[in-house]
Amino acid sequence: MRRLIYLLVLVIVVLFTARYCNSKPSNSSELLENSMLIQKQIKNVGKLVVTEGHFSEVFTYKDSKEVFPYLVTAEKKALVVVNADVTVGYDLSKIEYNLDEHTKTLNITYIPTEEIKINPEFEYYDIQADFLNQFEAKDYNTIKNKVKASLMKKVEASDIKKNAKNRLISELSKFYILTNSLGWTLTYNNTQITSEQVLDSLKL
Repeated sequence: MRRLIYLLVLVIVVLFTARYCNSKPSNSSELLENSMLIQKQIKNVGKLVVTEGHFSEVFTYKDSKEVFPYLVTAEKKALVVVNADVTVGYDLSKIEYNLDEHTKTLNITYIPTEEIKINPEFEYYDIQADFLNQFEAKDYNTIKNKVKASLMKKVEASDIKKNAKNRLISELSKFYILTNSLGWTLTYNNTQITSEQVLDSLKL
């Protein structure tokens, strides 16, 4: 009788232990779930983040050609007004990363550099050209190249790139918030990100 009671107690203990183990989520299952959640967040952020700006330029183009050296010079000139829409963007679908479930680390290894696009519209005024020095296609190409170079200097000196980077940091902060809430570590090129301010200080 006593042996039967011991046997029944043993069976009950085994059943409760098995039930407890089956109801408790495994660590590997939790890691996989977190890993998939992080990858989903990266996919959701993987879009083109764009900052837009508008720039204007008034450009005077002059060119002269000696028809008969030291005797006759043929000139041409034009006043050009340029209005340009400029975008600075980051294609976050190109982010490269790796997930280490063992150390619970999301390591971002590559963030694409900004893409600057300048779309100018040209309006030509006061076009003057001597008969022996007419406007040609190469003149318009020269004007476009010089104007784009000048606009690029304006873009570099403006706040549009800074504003674009601030938007980038805002998007990347979502990774930090998520990993931190899951007990994971976020790193960029193996540099640990301990706050959103650290992200802002990095040379991305």
